[in-house]
Amino acid sequence: IKLPNEYVCLANKNLPSTAKKALKYLKNRGLNSYDILKWKIGYCETGEYRNRIIIPSFNLDGYCNYFIARTYTEDWLKYKNPPVSKNVVFNELLINWNNPTTLVEGAFDAIIAENSIPLLGSTLNSHSKLFRSILTHSKRIYVALDQDAEKKALSIISALNSYGVEVYKIDTSDYEDVGSMAKKEFEKRKDAAMLFDSNALLIQKILQI
Repeated sequence: IKLPNEYVCLANKNLPSTAKKALKYLKNRGLNSYDILKWKIGYCETGEYRNRIIIPSFNLDGYCNYFIARTYTEDWLKYKNPPVSKNVVFNELLINWNNPTTLVEGAFDAIIAENSIPLLGSTLNSHSKLFRSILTHSKRIYVALDQDAEKKALSIISALNSYGVEVYKIDTSDYEDVGSMAKKEFEKRKDAAMLFDSNALLIQKILQI
């Protein structure tokens, strides 16, 4: 797909004055200039995605295959994403499959988590490109979904376990989402993540009954 015609990359040196609000929003979310450059984060001042942060996704060949568009004003609709399939490995171009990979819900979560992939939701279909890619490339996965998606996280862990993937669950309690954590706090929680095998899953499910 193509990025919006109005898209302006915020990593550019000579930005229009209208970029100030977008940059302030990103700064308030804990993002820095390195994050903006690495993720090619931009914004739209006008057009269909007016007043929205644009985070593009690139496949292994470097082509854009999706993007998220998040308002940085008071628009009632937080996200207005393109009308195309979400069956992609979001920003796979940035993933190092040789290292443990973290699954999170959204793109802002992924920026905080490093070497992570947003589900663009809170579920993982076993027939999706992402699921197949994990089975092909990764033997260790970390799962860090929002606290209100606990059952969905356990479902994902169970599915990956059934294919022999080693899965660790990161505690996200006391935070709205991973994107609201400081990077150091997330790394601390990742280091303390619990290995979830079949026994741990069973215990967790019993506790939820």
